[in-house]
Amino acid sequence: MGKTIAEKILGSHSGKDVRTSDIVLGKVDLLMGHDWNTTLTVEVLREMGVEKVFDAKKVILVVDHGVPSPNEKVSVLQKATEEFGKAQGALVYGSGEGICHQLLPEQGHVLPGMIILGCDSHTTTYGALNAFSVGVGSADLAAALASGQLWFKVPQTIRMILNGRLPKGVSPKDLILHIIGKVTAEGANYMAVEFGGDGVDGISMDGRLTICNMGIEMGAKVVLFEVDSKTREWLSLRTSQAYEPVSPDGDAQYVQVMQWDLSSLVPQVAKPHQVDHVVPVTEIEGLRVQQGLLGTCTNGRLEDLMVAAKILKGRKVFPDFRLMVAPASRQVLLEAIRSGIIEILLEAGAMLLPPGCGPCHGLGGVPRDGENVISTANRNFKGRMGNNKAFIYLASPATVAASAIEGKIVDPRNYME
Repeated sequence: MGKTIAEKILGSHSGKDVRTSDIVLGKVDLLMGHDWNTTLTVEVLREMGVEKVFDAKKVILVVDHGVPSPNEKVSVLQKATEEFGKAQGALVYGSGEGICHQLLPEQGHVLPGMIILGCDSHTTTYGALNAFSVGVGSADLAAALASGQLWFKVPQTIRMILNGRLPKGVSPKDLILHIIGKVTAEGANYMAVEFGGDGVDGISMDGRLTICNMGIEMGAKVVLFEVDSKTREWLSLRTSQAYEPVSPDGDAQYVQVMQWDLSSLVPQVAKPHQVDHVVPVTEIEGLRVQQGLLGTCTNGRLEDLMVAAKILKGRKVFPDFRLMVAPASRQVLLEAIRSGIIEILLEAGAMLLPPGCGPCHGLGGVPRDGENVISTANRNFKGRMGNNKAFIYLASPATVAASAIEGKIVDPRNYME
């Protein structure tokens, strides 16, 4: 009987022949914490009597959730995070460098076949590079920091086969929103999700990162793509380290196999206050929106900003509509400046924010009572952006940009040449 990607990676890291539902102790390759929760992890380490992490070279800390710091509380957290990282000899990315889920892949830290733990639920992002990448709590991260290992239950796997090509005006964000709407927010609880099929070839690495980022929104433990020519090319520009791709066996056992026809997909929107409350954009066209967010760890990459710029070029943001742009990293921002993207967005009337998470979870750009927000982020729970009297709609960069022009939710295909 063959094995899934998840079974193979957990087997190689535990030194055992593992199967679904086995409990294994696996070695970890990389651990990540950020300014919003590292202090909790440090407290657990102190309670355990641990003074030094098992291997500082495998630890990365990122200051990204409140950049620049909006208040004294956040400043305290950020200072403690940086001081702990430097004292341990870990790699620390300070304020303004970018969001953790962009930085780790972008800077070449993520390799195929790795086990990566991050104290953030959207750590699933790195599965785009064929890594078993899991979001964990502060106590689990502390245990792994102390020992270099963690207990895992080998997850069941859903195989998702992508067929065809996405039509013009439809993006990987639309695809994953559509999938979440069908699978539901709990449909893949504690499961691995593997993506395959000929449709994968037409999805960029930025797009794959977006898909894996939102995998947690259907409950997935990990989301995994196989390594192909696009993966290898992407990695070759960022690292010289050797790696071993992990592919599923042809006779691997799946709890479910799902087929998705990309060619029939249309732009999607997730309505408040549930990520799986997804409808085609045409069902809610015309709904007035007062604020937009283009960015976050889901859609703040260069490709996302470029799509928005193509729509906004030569046009203006609707009067009194607030469009915020938050690049996912300093590198993305620099590339967007050099290519003229930022100039186009600013001339259209957008506001440029520093690379970071900020508005996504309410640290800046808080909407007003009763307002509708259209956002490229990954969550639209009540109060997610800092005001529980606001309403958040999730969509692609194209839909956000097109809606910013008209001050209402519109089909971005109307703006495609």
